[in-house]
Amino acid sequence: MMNSIVWPTDYLPGVADNFCSNEVIVKDLTTEEVWTFLVNAYIWSSYYKNSSDVKLPEGAEQLQADMVFFFKTFGFPVDAKVVEFVSPQKGEPARIAWHGWAGEIGTAERLDVHHAWLIEDLDGGRVRILTQETQNGQPAKELAKAKPNPMINGHQNWLDGLISIAQKASTN
Repeated sequence: MMNSIVWPTDYLPGVADNFCSNEVIVKDLTTEEVWTFLVNAYIWSSYYKNSSDVKLPEGAEQLQADMVFFFKTFGFPVDAKVVEFVSPQKGEPARIAWHGWAGEIGTAERLDVHHAWLIEDLDGGRVRILTQETQNGQPAKELAKAKPNPMINGHQNWLDGLISIAQKASTN
């Protein structure tokens, strides 16, 4: 049985205003090889063009538990806090999730998100990468109606880029 995302109550899919889910399973990569490129937010823009202007606390080189950071994505400046951080461990999935927000509380522009990642080794030398996001607020309601769905397409690009950079590194 494959593992699943752990959701805060207000961000549960089907309860939140918008939800997207993307998943890939690939051969010849490990959780550790993928994890390295996911937690190093400074390099996201090198393999995911929808991310820019990452700022971590002074001296930090990668995301960590309870860290507050900043980046831009989907045209939104996003402040975020890492709310789940489980490094790769044998027999257990790696997990990272952040609560992100943009706009002032109580305004129509306010957007709150929970973006979660789960990476796990599967039998046969395969790795599964699952990323899911729920969103609340008026911008989320508008994104939920958009066709094609920019969140699904954008996160698929993130997954594809993450796999590509991890594969290139594993062959060197």
